[in-house]
Amino acid sequence: IRSKQIARPRLSDLITDGLDRALILVSAPAGYGKTTLVSSWLAECKLPSSWLSLDEGDNDPIRFLQNFLAVLQKIIPAVQPDLINLLQKTQPAPYDLLLSILISEIAAHHAPFVLILDDFHFIQDKHILQAITFLIDHAPAQFHLLLLTRIDPPLPLFRWRARDQMLEIRAEKLRFTMEETTAF
Repeated sequence: IRSKQIARPRLSDLITDGLDRALILVSAPAGYGKTTLVSSWLAECKLPSSWLSLDEGDNDPIRFLQNFLAVLQKIIPAVQPDLINLLQKTQPAPYDLLLSILISEIAAHHAPFVLILDDFHFIQDKHILQAITFLIDHAPAQFHLLLLTRIDPPLPLFRWRARDQMLEIRAEKLRFTMEETTAF
């Protein structure tokens, strides 16, 4: 976090208020300050969190899940060993089984936390998208997923919006107000 960064409490408060939902989606083109906003918010809120920056190579379901489990292990150390063992067998366990075990282990961790997936626009694999959908649909109350993306992901956003399971922060909210522009 830069020392001369513009304070944006209206957006930080918005994210904090969104913690009653499973998903916080921050979607805007490059340069809108998505990463800066979330980094600043994490520094302020002190909520346990873990961050995964994605790239094109993360479209492989096994690689994605391994990386996902590695960042989740920073918050819930007991998660990774069981699931990684299932992934590394010659016949990997079905994704549904792995996700059910993962949900159970997240539910056993009672403290709230945030998992951030940055550059989610790189993810297009249908198995990964189904896994994220399953996680959000079955997320325990203490689990919060924060997706940073340049475009809306092919996920059931309408359903989550209708069920009030998602907070959306888009380009129009990320634009500077007059006061923020003056401070800049």
